[in-house]
Amino acid sequence: MHVTRQISRRAILKATGVAAGAASIATAATPSVAAGGAFAHPGLLHTGADLARMAAKVKAGASPYTAGYAKLTANRHSQSGWTPNPQAIVYRGVELRPRSTWPQNYGILYNDIHAAYQNALRYHVSGDSAHADTAVAILNAWSAKLTKVGGSADRFLAAGIYGYQAANAAELVRDHKDFQLERFQKMLLDVFYSVSEDFLVRHNGTPAPHYWPNWDLCNIACTLATGIFCDDQAKVERAVEYFKHGDGMGAIKHAIPVVHDDGLAQWMEAGRDQGHSLMGVGLMGTICEMAWNQGIDLYGYDDNRFLKGAQYVAKWSLGGNVPYTPYARVDERPGIQHPTAVAPASPTQMRPVWAMVANHYTKRRGLSATYLTQIAAKAAPEGGGGDYGPNSGGFDQLGFGTLAFTRDKATDTKATPKPAASASGAASDSRPQTAATASASPTAGGGLAATGSGEIVGWTAAVGVTAVAGGLLFLRRRDRGRHGAS
Repeated sequence: MHVTRQISRRAILKATGVAAGAASIATAATPSVAAGGAFAHPGLLHTGADLARMAAKVKAGASPYTAGYAKLTANRHSQSGWTPNPQAIVYRGVELRPRSTWPQNYGILYNDIHAAYQNALRYHVSGDSAHADTAVAILNAWSAKLTKVGGSADRFLAAGIYGYQAANAAELVRDHKDFQLERFQKMLLDVFYSVSEDFLVRHNGTPAPHYWPNWDLCNIACTLATGIFCDDQAKVERAVEYFKHGDGMGAIKHAIPVVHDDGLAQWMEAGRDQGHSLMGVGLMGTICEMAWNQGIDLYGYDDNRFLKGAQYVAKWSLGGNVPYTPYARVDERPGIQHPTAVAPASPTQMRPVWAMVANHYTKRRGLSATYLTQIAAKAAPEGGGGDYGPNSGGFDQLGFGTLAFTRDKATDTKATPKPAASASGAASDSRPQTAATASASPTAGGGLAATGSGEIVGWTAAVGVTAVAGGLLFLRRRDRGRHGAS
């Protein structure tokens, strides 16, 4: 197949009018996203300007881009000879009562998605059309066959994580002449988004705060990515509103419930383990970056709350002491988790989540973020899927942030976000913009999203700290005999 150097470098500014689909979340539409208007493409994790920057920096031999690109080219998933293995139904998770008979084959999906993403990214840097052709072949194969994401409650993790990742891979080749765009949009809507929407509305038949934050965060990411990829304004509004005010633990004030006097903000899962906290930083950063590229500032929301939470996780992960507010025990059933202190953290445990967040706050915004700067440097050059172990936890982020998100300091760090522009400089002036807010453990490689038991723990915030909305945090405990869950 032949592809020109222009793919994904042109602005595709159109609205397709895709129906909202499943039942909507019972929250008011956010005024920060105006009705109507076209979305800028490419405009998920990477814009046309981002892709042009990567290519130019690597061509010029600039550091650290060359080291980041070397990580990409060395990864086995980024080779143009990759052959996809699409499945009709992807299963994730095993029901224990009674034990299920379906095969857990979700590893096939995440390996193919990462191969599509890495080949597409490699194409944009190198200009070698064989990599674009490979990415398109993978994505077309799956959209022609996949009909369902099933399994235990873990199906919601599969839909959320792999849904947003698949959309990002496809966004990089959406303008390829052989890419089946409408068929892929339909798959995203029917197979991934529908499950994510169901989770955000019903939370698998449990109270909204029942699950740990990453369950919500991955499904918010899928909803947002699908909305942008399918030019569906309602879905983008839904994701943004849930991020700000949702009932579940993924809403930002639940995921980061306590802002301490020292300027750090406690990550909800810091009392649980480091791995899930790292995953949460990556997922929240993904949501913020995709929104930013469409002119919506979630990074700065609530006085840069995410910055304060990411700084907390960074300092803790570097081995520093961080404040921790214990929660009073509410659920007295035996065996449930009752964290009373921050969990142990190992400075050796890394995930490719830091470059994106550090570069936004320090380079785009010109803010001081000492711990983010330190940990991003330590994690560099960031790899991607396949570089952090063979299990699902090593594929929870698309990665390669050193290559993709390293940027020069913005000349105007006070500017509000603008919709992503194409290489030609075109962008939709009608896209909404929101003003920036003033002011500034599983083992490595282990699966960070395996399902455990359905036990619930409730905590109430201690007196004298920022209270969590609703007063109670109901957290789903994971079986100690398995990897930690999202």
